[in-house]
Amino acid sequence: MDIPHMRRSVCLSLAAAAALSVTTVATAAERPALQIPRVSEPPVLTRYLDGRVTPPGVKVTGFQQREPGDGVPVSQPTEAYVSFDAQHFYVVFICHDEPGKVRANLTKREAIMGDDVVGLILDTYNDGRRAYLFLANPLGIQMDGVTSDGQDDDYSYDTLWKSEGHLTSGGFAVLMAVPFKSLRFSNADVQSWGIALGRIIPRNNETSFWPFVTRRISGFGRQMAGLNGIQGVSPGRNLQAIPYGSFATARFNNEDGVRESDTTGRIGVDAKAVIKDAITVDLTVRPDFSQVESDEPQVTVNQRFEVFFPEKRPFFIENASYFQTPQELFFSRRIADPGVGARVTGKARGWAFAGLVVNDQRPGHAIASGVTGHDRMTGIGVFRMQREFARQSSLGAIFTDREFASASNRVFGVDGHWKIDDNWSLTGQWVGSRTTDARGALDNGSSVFAELQRGGRSFELSTKYTARSPQFRSELGYIPRVDIREVQQEVGYAWHPKDSPVLRVSTGLEATGLWNSAGQLQDWNIEPNFDIELPGQTQLFAGTNHAFERFEGFEFRRNSAFTHVSTEWLSWLNLNGEFSIGAAINYYPAAGLAPFLGREQSAQIGITVKPSSRLRLEQAYLYSRLATRDGGVDCGCSARPATGTIFADHILRTRVNYQFNRELSIRSILDYEAVRPNVALVDLEHERRLNVDVLFTYLVNPWTAVYVGYTDAYENWLGPGLVQRPLTPQNAPLSSVGRQVFVKMSYLLRY
Repeated sequence: MDIPHMRRSVCLSLAAAAALSVTTVATAAERPALQIPRVSEPPVLTRYLDGRVTPPGVKVTGFQQREPGDGVPVSQPTEAYVSFDAQHFYVVFICHDEPGKVRANLTKREAIMGDDVVGLILDTYNDGRRAYLFLANPLGIQMDGVTSDGQDDDYSYDTLWKSEGHLTSGGFAVLMAVPFKSLRFSNADVQSWGIALGRIIPRNNETSFWPFVTRRISGFGRQMAGLNGIQGVSPGRNLQAIPYGSFATARFNNEDGVRESDTTGRIGVDAKAVIKDAITVDLTVRPDFSQVESDEPQVTVNQRFEVFFPEKRPFFIENASYFQTPQELFFSRRIADPGVGARVTGKARGWAFAGLVVNDQRPGHAIASGVTGHDRMTGIGVFRMQREFARQSSLGAIFTDREFASASNRVFGVDGHWKIDDNWSLTGQWVGSRTTDARGALDNGSSVFAELQRGGRSFELSTKYTARSPQFRSELGYIPRVDIREVQQEVGYAWHPKDSPVLRVSTGLEATGLWNSAGQLQDWNIEPNFDIELPGQTQLFAGTNHAFERFEGFEFRRNSAFTHVSTEWLSWLNLNGEFSIGAAINYYPAAGLAPFLGREQSAQIGITVKPSSRLRLEQAYLYSRLATRDGGVDCGCSARPATGTIFADHILRTRVNYQFNRELSIRSILDYEAVRPNVALVDLEHERRLNVDVLFTYLVNPWTAVYVGYTDAYENWLGPGLVQRPLTPQNAPLSSVGRQVFVKMSYLLRY
């Protein structure tokens, strides 16, 4: 649940409340408890803006810093008022601050990090394992998620709740109203929950929380305050249906370069029901698995292993944390074009469980007519069960199944998490796989994972061991490599200087050794690093990497250096950059050449400008270049090939967002990529791509929305009806290869 040091940012996550340092460590028995009252009418935020009327509810003060201080009182006075009625849970935040210094932008939902933020964290089962996160900026723009012990925070989670925010002459005020229908909890008449409240002041690199949640104790949930007084409430049946419709018309070039047109329409419905207050059943017919947002740009050229792109489709991202295990055995982007799906998730009497059944039409459509498997559905099932014990310990099991024609892949595993004490934990997992190919050949494989971890404010340690047999397969997972025996060691120590402009200094060391199942060394890696954090969300990170890698029977030694710099000193400007230089392997040499070592340079630069609270301009540039080293290429052949640049990859993204109001926005993206290879040295083609993407969004809530989009793609191919061939590097991407206009509408019906 913690943020890695090299990407640490005070504004990244209120849920990093996983670790709030205080001067004294309180035991669970000493944690405060909050008794909240029931109110007869909902709070109205405008009544409290001038400070003459006190909001209803129990008053909470005494917020203390997690960063940069250690138990130091919040730098700006903060109050919260907590209450409830039959339908909603309420929090009113009154945040004092200096006029003009509050950071608040009118953005789309979930784009608030970088602003001042307040947050409510609710553990509705009071077991310290899983809590809801409700965050808002001073204008009431929402962000929500789920935090689970031992897992990364899940901000893909969405639910329905209300928020309102106003800037005032003395700071800002925010009202949160969370319907009990949007929460899952036991059906007891008297509820006992966990609660935490937080505030982020980004210009000071400051996070403050009530109650004290110390980093000296690993884990967040069991350090939350008790919440009492709620009774006579229920989430009810929470029946909802989300009908949707989409329409698209497209023009594109087929594989022969011939221009074609296509018009498609799709309608469907997603339905949800809550059974016995805690079990959620989702059913879908012709499900809405579309993705309206484009993936963030990544360098994919000369990568040895598959590049990871996160899931963005609505059906898969909800309650995704229920399916997580120590190894990623369910990666939902493996499902390309589903037709019907169902999911069950829930928690009851110390058990957490999840199940997913769906089909995938894409593999059958990809097979030519007349060939076995053409138009056949791929059946997919994922099932997860976890038994929870005291002190955030647990035992779990998972089963995944992918069936297509006569081929199948079944994965089954057990895992456990043991909280040894306040800082140390042990996690382990054993997984087996059984794979049958289309000819009936059977392969059995296994994978083992173990991790010993220590968390703390100053000293952190992680030791991991992974072993996978050559036959292990997880076709629904993200497992980049098999046939390994790997040991990973990470250790870090941080200092927090007092009365200094330097807020935090840390140093770390990462070391890895990897062998195959026969005991032959494949890789080792040593990476020392150094990190400095300054005010204004300014971070300086640098390190070196020393490695050995065996690839296709050749042994390579690599050394490199890298640095990362980021700052948001000014509220309207964000700058970040990464640069590395060193040796890298050419994994895809030209025909007749063996893999060889070259000199690599790479850079990533990002600039975000906010000329107004509604307008956001983002510019990103990614650069990667591999060149021959002094002495040319040792190819093991009689003729020495050309030297110089092996390839250069340029990726440029320009993004413009304008928010008319909380619901209405327009976004445009211009992507350009140019790959310039030396074909005598590398097996790549000259490529130029230009993509234009415009999206108009009217978003009432995550399920009631209208999207109107336009995309246009250009490449450096010849025109339609002609034989395609790569153009010379000087030619621009002027040939249109795909154009689409689409409309998508959905509406939430809730009972």
